[in-house]
Amino acid sequence: MQFFILVVVLLLLAAVGFRMGRGRALKVGGEKAAALHSLPGYYGYYVALWCGLPAAFLIAVWLSCEPFILQAIVVDSLPAEARTLPAARLSLLLNEVRQLGASGNYLHASGDIATKAAEHYRTLRAVSFGAMAVLALVLSAIGCLVGLRYINPELRARNRVEGVVKLFLIASSTVAIFTTIGIVLSLLFESLRFFRMVPVTDFLFGLDWSPQMAMRTDQVGASGAFGAVPLFAGTLLISVIAMFVAVPIGLLSAIYMAEYAHPNFRSVAKPLLEVLAGIPTVVYGFFAVLTVAPFLRDAGTAIGLSIASESALSTGIVMGIMIIPFISSLSDDVITAVPDSLRQGAYGLGATRSETIKQVVIPAALPGIIGGVLLAISRAIGETMIVVMAAGLSAHLTANPFEAVTTVTVQIVTLLVGDQEFDSPKTLSAFALGLVLFLVTLALNVVALNVVRKYREKYD
Repeated sequence: MQFFILVVVLLLLAAVGFRMGRGRALKVGGEKAAALHSLPGYYGYYVALWCGLPAAFLIAVWLSCEPFILQAIVVDSLPAEARTLPAARLSLLLNEVRQLGASGNYLHASGDIATKAAEHYRTLRAVSFGAMAVLALVLSAIGCLVGLRYINPELRARNRVEGVVKLFLIASSTVAIFTTIGIVLSLLFESLRFFRMVPVTDFLFGLDWSPQMAMRTDQVGASGAFGAVPLFAGTLLISVIAMFVAVPIGLLSAIYMAEYAHPNFRSVAKPLLEVLAGIPTVVYGFFAVLTVAPFLRDAGTAIGLSIASESALSTGIVMGIMIIPFISSLSDDVITAVPDSLRQGAYGLGATRSETIKQVVIPAALPGIIGGVLLAISRAIGETMIVVMAAGLSAHLTANPFEAVTTVTVQIVTLLVGDQEFDSPKTLSAFALGLVLFLVTLALNVVALNVVRKYREKYD
């Protein structure tokens, strides 16, 4: 709460700086505002940036360094017997101190050492925050004065402000890039640890998946089995079934709403269709378990087919229903965005509406449609809850949609649930599965970009 108040105060100071900067620009410009290089508002933004950026930089650096400094001070204040504890026990003690210091609840402390250290830690945090707040406010006020001092008719305020905005956009892009790199490296390093224990060929081409590791070597399955082919096959099977459901329905509904439907019907039908995207996946899981799966099982029994209660077919159908809005909404938007001049040109050549849609509109909108389908495929590959509830956890290598299968994402969740040790093949196999999933998605993106580039060259 205190930090929120500090941020609000700094924003108010920046707003005051904006007003003062704008007023000062109008004053130095005199009656002829055209004498100013930039619009008066840019001078206000210039002063506001001087008010906010130095203080924000100070707060960011302070909050980054504060935990390490406070921890060092707290460790130095501990009794000698506590400082000589093993690293693991000392880390647990410091975690308890931080939790107690943050909550202020000392009733559940494990001893007097933790209580006193937590009180000390809480006091240090209060002093640290007070010092940070004072310095930030002083720095903001000084920045306001400096910004006002620089204002003159020759100041290129617009260039300065736009330069800062450009740097902010570059920094945001850089954060996104480095976040992606960090995710990839974390997957790669842990996967390499896994592949030191399990050969890559056994993982990629093995036909048995049983990651359970026995506690003793004389137990059955002591070494585990990490053949991921059943997981890849199950993921592919469910995704294909989902695409067979979602792509035709989503694309045809988009074509109807964009080209044939009355505007009044479109204004009602499109929001209703997009409601499907907002339904939680656990609700789809219940729908698959309680409605779709029993219906398919009973229908199969009636015609002499054996359909499992947990089958890839029921999972794929429900998953396809879930991702219909992704394809329908995006396809509708890109079809609507096709210039009317293309349609009018086709009509002028004597083409019917259906011929225009098939030979002009759809090819012109194909890049966007491919993007929507790709998004839907990624959504299907990454879905977990529906598969857990409707398809089960058994890794069966089968192409029969009537049997139970599992997917890569489900196994990742299963392997990382609960307290796990990150030094066993069982846990590390989750990172290897994640790396393969990432590479598959990357390959799909590359293929889609090539297709999009081909058709854009033709229709742009």
